[in-house]
Order: sequence, then structure tokens, then C-alpha cells
Amino acid sequence: MHPNPAFRQAPRAANLAFARDTGFGVLSVNGPEGPLAAHVPFLLSDDGTLAEVHLARSNPLARAGAAVPALLAVQGPWAYVSPDWYGPHDEVPDQVPTWNYVAVHLRGLLHPLPPEALEPHLDALSAAHEERLRPKRPWTKGKMTEGAMPRMMRMILPFRLEITQVDGTWKLNQNKPPEIRARVAAALADRPGLAPAAALAALMRAEPAS
Repeated sequence: MHPNPAFRQAPRAANLAFARDTGFGVLSVNGPEGPLAAHVPFLLSDDGTLAEVHLARSNPLARAGAAVPALLAVQGPWAYVSPDWYGPHDEVPDQVPTWNYVAVHLRGLLHPLPPEALEPHLDALSAAHEERLRPKRPWTKGKMTEGAMPRMMRMILPFRLEITQVDGTWKLNQNKPPEIRARVAAALADRPGLAPAAALAALMRAEPAS
């Protein structure tokens, strides 16, 4: 997390809402031979205290042990910011390149779950993401041939992250005057074909999360 307090003003609710809406992140733990990481979809509980994930049975992270400290890092839009966008060099001198971005870190203890927790987790996970695709008719496991789902589930394991700390960085040039932020937002919005830059521009133009 960036140490500048200007970038860390978003309240817990805003950070959790961002993580929930994104629904995908990097889960990491310290393994016996060094850091381990896995890119995982997840479901966040309504109160933001639990995140459910699943891992391939063969993933080394799945063998890290019971109740291990873990970090789930959720990355949002990011983009390079050129110093030229701040304004004329004689008016805004001695600037350097930077990156604007949004990221939320969920820290806590990762617990393995019993096998019977896997199927409800997968049902809820697919239902949540299929709902975002409406008006497409949602996919369900009922469309699979008999025996296919149980066979595939034998290759993955369910886990739950018990969240004890939520940290968020919304680095959107809050340390610059409003007119400079507006120039950067305009430059980012004018980058056709680069969706993250446009998303950052919209965040920079929005009211701060509260």
C-alpha cells in the first residue's frame, strides 16, 4: 500500500465494495521455500469479514497448512501518467512520471474448508458472475452431463479467508491541485482503446468515496 495518506482516505465500506465488485485477486502466503501466490476468483461476505476461494488441488498454496496468514490483493484500473499532462513545464516544473491505480488488500487467516463446502461455493460463485451477464440466461451446473461436475470438483479444494485487516490505495493525483487532476483525467480519458485509463479518469472526476 502506498504510504501517502492522501491516497488512503477511502473508508472500509468503499474498499470492500470495490473488492466485492472486482471479485478476482492474487492470494498469497509464505510457503516453506518462499512466497506462494495464486490468481483466484472469490466471494466476499456481506459484512466483509470472510472471502471464499478455491484452489487447484495440485497448487502448492493449497498445501500451505491450516490457518496460515494470507493476503488477497485486489487490483483495479491503473495507467501511466506522463508529467507532460500536468501542464506547461514553466508553470509546473520538475515533475516525474507516475502511475495512478486502485488496489485493495485483504489480510487474514486462510482456512481449508471441508469437502462438502465446495459445491455450494461454486454454485454461489458462478451465480454471482452469471447475474452480471443478463439478459443472457444464467449458466448452471444442470447443463452438464451426469457425473461431470463431481469428477471436476475432485481437482479443486475450498478455502476461506478470515479477514482481519482491510487496506485500500486510491492513487488518483489527490496530492495535486484540482486543475492538474482535471488535466490528467482528460488526458487519460482521451486514450482510445485503453479501458483502464478511461476507468481511472472516471474515478478521478468522481466525488471521493465516503
